[in-house]
Amino acid sequence: MSMSIETDAKGGRAIGSHMWLHGAMPGVSLAVECVVVGRRAPKFKEWETVGTPRLLVIGPYRMAVRIDPHNARSTVTIAIDYAMPTEGWQRLLAHALGRIYARWCVRQMARDLVIRFDGYIA
Repeated sequence: MSMSIETDAKGGRAIGSHMWLHGAMPGVSLAVECVVVGRRAPKFKEWETVGTPRLLVIGPYRMAVRIDPHNARSTVTIAIDYAMPTEGWQRLLAHALGRIYARWCVRQMARDLVIRFDGYIA
C-alpha cells in the first residue's frame, strides 16, 4: 500500500490548511481529506479528517505530532485518535485490524521523521 499527499497553497503548514491523501490496495481505492487544526511550528502539528474518509479499517481520525527538545536530543510524540467505521464489512474488519493499522500509521510517520531529519542527527 502506498499513499500520495497533496496540499493546498498553504502546504499543510497553517491552521485551516487542507491535505488530501490518496492511495490504493489491490482492488480498493483509498482517500481522505484532512485539515490542520493546531500548529505551533516547529514543535506541534495536529490535523483531523474532513467528511467521511475512504479507508479500510478506521473511520474519522485526529493525529498530532509533538517534538520536545532536550539539550542535543528531542522526544517525539505521535498520537492518533480514531473512530471505527460504522457500516458493513469495514466495521467487522476494523474490530480485527483497527489497532494494528493505527500502530502502522504511527510507525510510518515516525520512520518518515527519522528519514527527514537524518542529516540533523549527530
